[in-house]
Amino acid sequence: MGVSAVDVVRRTAAEAWIYAYPILLNYRTMYRHVVEPADLDSPADPADPGYVGGFGRFRHDTRPVSATPYSWAWLDLRAEPWIVSVPATDRYYVLPVHDLDTCYVGLVGTRTTGTQPGSHLIAGPDWADPVPDGIDSVLRADTFLVGIVGRTFLAGPDDVTGLRTVQEGYRLTPLSERLGEPAPRVAPQPGRRDWHDWPAWDEESLRSAACFRLLDFLLGFFPALPEEAELRGNFGELGIDGSGVFEPDALTHEIRTAVELGVLDARQLLRTATARATVSSGWFGTRAEYGGNILARAVGAHLGLYGLPGDEAWYGGWAADSEGNAPPDAGARDYTLRFEPGKLPPARFFWSVAIHRLPGHTLVDNPEGRYWIGDRTPGLVQASDGGLTLYVQRERPTEPDEAANWLPAPAGPFTLVMSIYGPTTAVRDGSWTMPPLVPQS
Repeated sequence: MGVSAVDVVRRTAAEAWIYAYPILLNYRTMYRHVVEPADLDSPADPADPGYVGGFGRFRHDTRPVSATPYSWAWLDLRAEPWIVSVPATDRYYVLPVHDLDTCYVGLVGTRTTGTQPGSHLIAGPDWADPVPDGIDSVLRADTFLVGIVGRTFLAGPDDVTGLRTVQEGYRLTPLSERLGEPAPRVAPQPGRRDWHDWPAWDEESLRSAACFRLLDFLLGFFPALPEEAELRGNFGELGIDGSGVFEPDALTHEIRTAVELGVLDARQLLRTATARATVSSGWFGTRAEYGGNILARAVGAHLGLYGLPGDEAWYGGWAADSEGNAPPDAGARDYTLRFEPGKLPPARFFWSVAIHRLPGHTLVDNPEGRYWIGDRTPGLVQASDGGLTLYVQRERPTEPDEAANWLPAPAGPFTLVMSIYGPTTAVRDGSWTMPPLVPQS
């Protein structure tokens, strides 16, 4: 029995939703950073004092609630390339540049470009001019909108001044300014392109065919790649072609029903795939590393939008304790993590374990101001045999050596996330494994 036209529509809609998922989540973040603050009567976002919306500027987080506070930036490459300049620093940092679909274009940072100062040009799909003098590398994007979600190491509250010094050395400059030339005019694109008129983010649209209105708009910033020509052609058969005029309400009842069923299929597929994911390997990377696997890209976006590629960082966690209790609950038990001698996380740069309260994945307020612990935590105490024990519990331990290794936990369920920056081969191939989270009697 042949496949009916309605079945083809359903299958295509499912593929389109999986393809769209990271694009839409990325737009949600960009919209909140770029459009919403710029739309306010006041130039600053009241939720983030001092931050002005728009493209071409960094937004830095300096709160000591993470080992790697973020530096955000968004670039519109339609008119011209931009240059990101970085200072000389021995502090670990990475400025990863991602396309609209969250594939990484390239990374500027300690691992890839070193500790020296540098200027790196970020160019859009159609830029073909000579590379100017003084440019250390060129990152060629496949989309006209790109983002930077930078990380810079922070040892703790006493290290904020050093963090800010490095962050303030990150600079964005349009190429025309670097060359001393007039800024070129942005070429027209399909649909609305002034930030005042960009589509408002609608969380509910992710659950229905309504999300394809936004996908159609955003594909106008994403020229079809040769390896995706067939896929994009299939989307075009549904009217999702980057023209920015797709309207699901204009579909016939039969086709609209098939599209909605395809969305349901895709959402179930994503739930199933993410439920099987345990560590970060394979979920984040460049376009070449994904190899056309749009489901892997969607899973990565669902697990942790903007997670770093495996060569840069590895992520794992403890969703259950060693007795199988999920999630662990510090309201009932204290816990330990014991890294045996020679089994500390093998990191070229550093590692950390962060804790979040469930169900909201929120920070755990505590008098120590400690939200994570790792090899860079000041005063961390190793055992005489070279092992290391971390104490995950509500109350501060009474023994000084245990208190030095204390990760404050909530009076209730929690989850732990491990990050290893500069993971070695042993991490990536699975020969090194995380120790169990052991409840104490």
